Formats: sequence, C-alpha cells, structure tokens
Amino acid sequence: MMTEIRRLEAGDDALVMRLAEEVFDEPVRADRLAAYLTSPGHFMIVALADGAVVGQCAAVIHRHPDKASELYVDEVGVSPAFQRQGIARKMLDAMFELGRENGCEEAWVGTEPDNVAARALYESRKEAHGEAEEFVMYVYKL
Repeated sequence: MMTEIRRLEAGDDALVMRLAEEVFDEPVRADRLAAYLTSPGHFMIVALADGAVVGQCAAVIHRHPDKASELYVDEVGVSPAFQRQGIARKMLDAMFELGRENGCEEAWVGTEPDNVAARALYESRKEAHGEAEEFVMYVYKL
C-alpha cells in the first residue's frame, strides 16, 4: 500500500480525524489540533494511506537569544500495522528538511532508554550528523 508523506497546514484539521490505531498517544481534540497547526513554529508531518493518517511527526522550533534556532522533534508515531515500512524515517527526514528551511541548525529528539524501536530509528539517521547524548529530564505538573 502506498503512503503519502505530507505536511499539515492550518485548515487540514479534517485529515487527522480519520486515524489508524495508536498513531497518537491520546485521542486528538479538534481544538488542540487547530491551535497547534496555527501556532508559528509548530510543524506536523503525517503519513496517509487510503485517506487515513497512519503516522505523525510533530516538532517545534526553539528560538534562543544566544544561539541558533533548533528543531525539537516532540513526537513520532506510526500505527503498528504500518511499522517497519520506512514511514517514520520518511516523516523524520521531511521534518528535518522543514527545520532547515526555517533556519534551524540542529534538531533534537529524546526517547526512553527502553524504547528500542525509537532508538533504532534515531540511530539510523546518524548519517545526518546525529549522536546520542545523555541527559536528565524533569517533568513538572503545572
């Protein structure tokens, strides 16, 4: 089955209402999606198969006063039925291109140490000058 890799723009909200299983962590809310797609520096790439979203990659540009802008890849998800077909790699590469087009000099992404599939994906993109770094993350409820 052919998949189309495409950037979502403001107004493309309806495309995300037809989802394959487990593409997002939680159900997509129309109001949150609309706010995301209209926010400057927020990007979403999706993979479509037969009109349904089977994969998604979301990222945000971080701008700094003292260093170059960077692209933070917040999430990559592909429905289990469509995994191991290169969809995540194609979405990530498309997102990296969007980052470059928007003046980002680096992109970064994090994952859990035991997420073997995600780590394999990110390791496969190392030819784009990627490397794993150790860091500690704190999460605060607001």
